[in-house]
Amino acid sequence: MRPRPDEVLHFSEDPTITLFRPRVAATARQAAPYVWAVDSARAPDYWFPRDCPRALAWAVPGTTPSDRDLILGPGGGDRVHAVESGWLERMATVELYAYRLPAGPFRPFGAPVAHAVVATENVAPLGPPEPVGDLPALHRAAGIQLRPLDNLWEFWDAVVASSLGFSGIRLGNATPRPPDDAAPDPAA
Repeated sequence: MRPRPDEVLHFSEDPTITLFRPRVAATARQAAPYVWAVDSARAPDYWFPRDCPRALAWAVPGTTPSDRDLILGPGGGDRVHAVESGWLERMATVELYAYRLPAGPFRPFGAPVAHAVVATENVAPLGPPEPVGDLPALHRAAGIQLRPLDNLWEFWDAVVASSLGFSGIRLGNATPRPPDDAAPDPAA
């Protein structure tokens, strides 16, 4: 599910939205109200239930062969989406919808590389929302590895230290980091 030319997408579990109004999201790091959407390159970042924590990594022009093999895996394609195993059932059953929006009112958001597009005015969808369908199948069809993990943090730490492009979404909802085995036992 990707936008057509001159469109952006907004993904939601709510199929009843008739007008997108700028607002400050509960998880926002900025005070300005926006309508949020994504372009074709970032659409796969949102092929998940809304609150699902995920760690995403993809090859970029400066990706080293060793980082590619370590994180993406040999023959693993150019992109991997890591998700906690406990979210797989929800991924298989969620009813996710894509709203097609006109690209005109939107501008890139994020630095140094835009990770979304935003509008500061009301935006009406171009039509009714479209069911996204089977999310694991959508990943397979796009050649994106969907990697279930018990905990995201070891993977995330490796990704952010690598030469890959990456994004972490809803990581605040992730299972906490495992205790550091190397930490001294305070009872000892």
